[in-house]
Amino acid sequence: MVAKGIKASAAGRGQSRWWQPFVGGAIAIAALAGVVLMQRSQLTRPSVWLSNPKQAEQQEAVRLRLLKQLPTFGFNNLVADWTFLNFLQYYGDDAVRVNTGYALSTEYFDIITHLDPRFVDVYLFLSGTISYQLGEPRTAVRFMDRGTAALSPQIHPRAFQVWRFKGLDQLLLLGDVPGSINSHAMAAKWVQGTSYQELEPIFQQTVTFLRQDPNSISVRFQAWTSIYYQAVAANDKTTQERAKKEILALGGQTRVKDGELIFFLPNATPPKPQP
Repeated sequence: MVAKGIKASAAGRGQSRWWQPFVGGAIAIAALAGVVLMQRSQLTRPSVWLSNPKQAEQQEAVRLRLLKQLPTFGFNNLVADWTFLNFLQYYGDDAVRVNTGYALSTEYFDIITHLDPRFVDVYLFLSGTISYQLGEPRTAVRFMDRGTAALSPQIHPRAFQVWRFKGLDQLLLLGDVPGSINSHAMAAKWVQGTSYQELEPIFQQTVTFLRQDPNSISVRFQAWTSIYYQAVAANDKTTQERAKKEILALGGQTRVKDGELIFFLPNATPPKPQP
């Protein structure tokens, strides 16, 4: 009888194993939900950030590290979207960022580009914050490599922008002219057949000028002008000021047309804002 009981118990345990993965999944989902709720609570309490911004920054860093370790159960895009929304709230809190800076931007974009490297719109903010505000262009380029590996013109018509952003960072911040030439050549290739194909000659011209004269004032002027308008699109005033300073140092001048600031080189046609 005892033996039968043991066998029955063992059989029962064996039969019950079908639900064990679901228990593990439920626990992981609950853990992920806990992180989401904790971070949401932290981000929606501005008094915590204002009263003790350093402590709040440390707590946010812990939550982001935990988020990296948790499974997403196929909801990669959803978690990436949610993380980006949290980044925007973090990034837009100017009063707190004066005290803490933007150091966590790297953590946010590491999560976003890992979970959803096809999220084209995030790369505009990635380049500005990591490359130009944090001064970590190599990290930004590494994250952009995830995008160029996962994207194509068939997947998204603006996929070429990731190559463009990468090429600008390589040229202006890393001094990697061969890398910038390759990135702009790829941008020219990826823009073909899309609604943005009128940009192909601009990218091809950049490639030609970089091959002929890597230190061309005209090329760098156009590049910093692009950075300025990208920063305007991202409402990144810090990068706008830096780009404007670099443009003026190259001999550029400004004028206002239809309420918009336009940069131009003397005796040259004022350029149009570029993506």
